[in-house]
Amino acid sequence: MAFGGFDDNKQPAPMSEINVTPMVDVMLVLLVIFIITAPLFTHAIRLDLPTAQSAPAPEKPETISLSIDGEGKIFWNNDAIQQQDLDARLATAAQQTPQPELQLRADKSTRYEIIAQVMAAAQNSGMSKMGFVTEPRETPPKQ
Repeated sequence: MAFGGFDDNKQPAPMSEINVTPMVDVMLVLLVIFIITAPLFTHAIRLDLPTAQSAPAPEKPETISLSIDGEGKIFWNNDAIQQQDLDARLATAAQQTPQPELQLRADKSTRYEIIAQVMAAAQNSGMSKMGFVTEPRETPPKQ
């Protein structure tokens, strides 16, 4: 064993053995701590949780796609219609329960006057849900 000595004739060499006694002491302390705390991990607390009932999710209303091309032609779900037909269809759609959502799609070359007329017709007929549909701008790929 290398406990060191009083032999002055030899050169003192560095100690080449690792003293594992402190490591064993720490490991034994951790083992005792884990033995004591292990039963706490399996202990379950009994809870009497309340029950709740929620209303079913409301049905998602249908969507009406109202498109206007660059020449001012109006399309109801891809079917071409006239202005007078639009008013009648909007009034019918406004009476439905739940009221459908109106999605307005307009070509970028469409005159604003036509878009404003369609929006006014939707408001006058009682439509309350209107959205505008656009296409995202394409960005060039990064190099």
